[in-house]
Amino acid sequence: MKYKIFIRAFIMSLLVTTFISLVFFAGYYYRDNQSLPHAFPILQQAHQILIDNAMKDIPADPALEYGMIRGMLEAYDDPYTIFLEPQQHELLSQSLEGKFGGIGAEISMDDGGNWLLFPFPDNPAEKAGIQKGDRLLEIDDNIVTSEWTSDQIQEAIRGPVGEKVKLIIGQAPNFSPITKTIHRAEIQLPSITWRLDVESHWIGIIKINLMAATTKDEILEAVDKLKTQKATHFILDLRDNPGGYLSAGIEIARLFLSDGVIMEQQYPNKDVQQFKVTQRGEFADLPIVLLINRNSASASEVAAGALQINGRAILVGEPSYGKDTIQLIFDLKDGSSIRVTAAKWWIPGIENSIGEFGLKPDILIMQSEDKSTDDILKAAIVYWQEQVVQE
Repeated sequence: MKYKIFIRAFIMSLLVTTFISLVFFAGYYYRDNQSLPHAFPILQQAHQILIDNAMKDIPADPALEYGMIRGMLEAYDDPYTIFLEPQQHELLSQSLEGKFGGIGAEISMDDGGNWLLFPFPDNPAEKAGIQKGDRLLEIDDNIVTSEWTSDQIQEAIRGPVGEKVKLIIGQAPNFSPITKTIHRAEIQLPSITWRLDVESHWIGIIKINLMAATTKDEILEAVDKLKTQKATHFILDLRDNPGGYLSAGIEIARLFLSDGVIMEQQYPNKDVQQFKVTQRGEFADLPIVLLINRNSASASEVAAGALQINGRAILVGEPSYGKDTIQLIFDLKDGSSIRVTAAKWWIPGIENSIGEFGLKPDILIMQSEDKSTDDILKAAIVYWQEQVVQE
């Protein structure tokens, strides 16, 4: 009797185990059947035809896969939904963060196809004995040739702060190989430049090249330094600024506003999100004029449009680019990334669509083809000169 009970229990246990196993493997089968080849059978077929019949060698991984991704995004047909390879993604991320681990040197190629180093003062490269115009021969045992791109060189040299990078350089006149082992340090990537106007020394000019994580603090420092040089009126130059972090554009607008709405945004099937001035900005009373042109886009348009619609500053120059969408960044397994258009933004009070028409300047000045004269900057300086006379 006990033996029969044992047998029944064993069989029941075996049936349960078998059932669980079937469910488990069925899950795997379902998952595998949802993979890319099964989801895109024509792509799989075309890929196999290429492998079986192509005369040329098939590109090594991941070049072919990258091409497939680009083709997919091209079919999606959105100019701002893009794929970035690992090098491109890393360098862009560093630019937006405003800093990276490196040696502090500029690179450029001479007419002979040699990559040259130009160290910045008081940075690791100069301290290690790198001289202006030294030829870059190797990076960590990898021979540098004229086929290398500047992106490849920068990615190879940059890395975690404190870690070493080994360079072999050639110094004039004979350019014999010299080994230099350099500890990387944190290198700042300024997103702005600033100066006094050469004639009207009371006008401070701040050129904002990118809306980076560090831009707000850089502006704070620039204004303070220009004030110590007796600047009383300011020009913020947003020309050729492609944007960057949308949050940076919002924070820059808040620097110069005492109240008001900066912008609104909406993701599909989500409520509208509004961004307001939460407290009086440090430079809410600073006299400012903004410069824009056809290449002022995205986060730079947020800052410029918010200051214009709140009556805080006039815009001088050309209509802006008109980019009113938001991209989310998704990192892929190999360090590459996809930027996907996921939302739309607008500035309440601006009647015309920014995405269609861009921002409209208060003083319209089209830059002439003669680049020897900066017509837009000149118009802004004249505006301040006239205002000061009236005061």
